[in-house]
Amino acid sequence: MQNGSGPGPENMSDAPAPAEGEAGPGYADEAAPAPAEGEAGPGYADEAAPAPAGGQDGPGLRASLEAIMLVADEPVSEVVIAQVLERPRAEVAGALRELAASYAAEQRGFDLREVAGGWRFYTRQECAPVVERFVSDGQEVRLTQAALETLAVVAYRQPVSRARVSAVRGVNCDGVIRTLVLRGLVEEAGTDPETGAILFATTAYFLERLGLPSLDALPELAPFLPDHVDDEPDAGHEPAAS
Repeated sequence: MQNGSGPGPENMSDAPAPAEGEAGPGYADEAAPAPAEGEAGPGYADEAAPAPAGGQDGPGLRASLEAIMLVADEPVSEVVIAQVLERPRAEVAGALRELAASYAAEQRGFDLREVAGGWRFYTRQECAPVVERFVSDGQEVRLTQAALETLAVVAYRQPVSRARVSAVRGVNCDGVIRTLVLRGLVEEAGTDPETGAILFATTAYFLERLGLPSLDALPELAPFLPDHVDDEPDAGHEPAAS
């Protein structure tokens, strides 16, 4: 007869059951409370992380506008900017006005202005004396070969657009023309009726520096042309009347 209370299976049934809500031995992991709604359980932190907002690739609207304005040689319309940035025109227009207002409030050395149906950077009126001193200090500096060639094209083709000057020289002349304008040798002379491009012509200061009474006194080009150059006119241009 077994009167003792040994570790038999019959004694295991006498162990008290865990209270309601408590986990028995060996079941702690299974009894762990489920995560509340909207919370990520263990091991799911990466899956529960919010996805990055869409449309954030590339520069923002403000940076894009500043980049475009910085390289613009002529006022750029809101329609063109909206097409380039693939943004609504109203959004672009509002951002441009906010930029202009912020530059004015910060008293920058330049303004963003709406002129001639477009937007462009301009130096502030208060900075005009500084700019004039900078330009005048460089007046005695000799023109580069590129500047001399560009000035010659403008002098003999005027009024002429930037595109036409670049086509004649075979290189982009935007920067050189800006230099000539700053030095007072070249100025704007209206717009092309067909393309709307700004035309450029020489100034009275140009004649003064060369000691010429008028453009009619410019020397003939023929003696300075290489011998192998034919006398055929450029495409789209009739020969000058003799």
